[in-house]
Amino acid sequence: MKRLDDRATRRDRFHRMAKQQGFRARAVFKLEELDERFDLLRPGAHVLDLGCAPGSWLQYARTRVGDRGVLVGVDRAPLQSPVAGARIVVGDVAAIDAEVLRGELAAALGTASPKYDVVLSDMAPDTSGVRQLDQARSEVLFERALELAIALLAPGGNFVGKLFQGPDFKRLVDAVRARFATAKTAKPESSRQISIEQYVVGKGFEERGR
Repeated sequence: MKRLDDRATRRDRFHRMAKQQGFRARAVFKLEELDERFDLLRPGAHVLDLGCAPGSWLQYARTRVGDRGVLVGVDRAPLQSPVAGARIVVGDVAAIDAEVLRGELAAALGTASPKYDVVLSDMAPDTSGVRQLDQARSEVLFERALELAIALLAPGGNFVGKLFQGPDFKRLVDAVRARFATAKTAKPESSRQISIEQYVVGKGFEERGR
């Protein structure tokens, strides 16, 4: 079965396009579509990418934020190769202190207590094949991503998080809506048809309730 899956991946047009354009994974087109639809990334923005491996979202973000922007990525292991202009923190997103991530941005900018403009999360659990278990694990990752976004975003900032559709889907979308001016859901064209993933997009972070 693994071999069949590998062959299907090689034939996938988004996989081929990513390879042709020098991106590390087909997932880059998910972020590109979300950005085009929701206007997430701007020149000079400070961007945090949670669960950033293999680095394709950072690659795309660099094309949007330019040289004045700051990119910080977090993953459990170092990337196989650097992404130009990105600072990589090796650590478990579930356990890492938000102040470590704030400090990484401060070091890049040379200022105290800076904030991010965008927090991205394409994190997904290691799937078990048990739908309910995978949904529950995805919900935990999403809630952690949202927690870090609330701690680190500047007013007006944007958030994108991947979430498997499950029993708590509406509750978690509502949690985003409670802290952002708008909350939308989307399934990009490049998401596989059989996937239960959705992306929740929060725009216009509001600091009320801290």
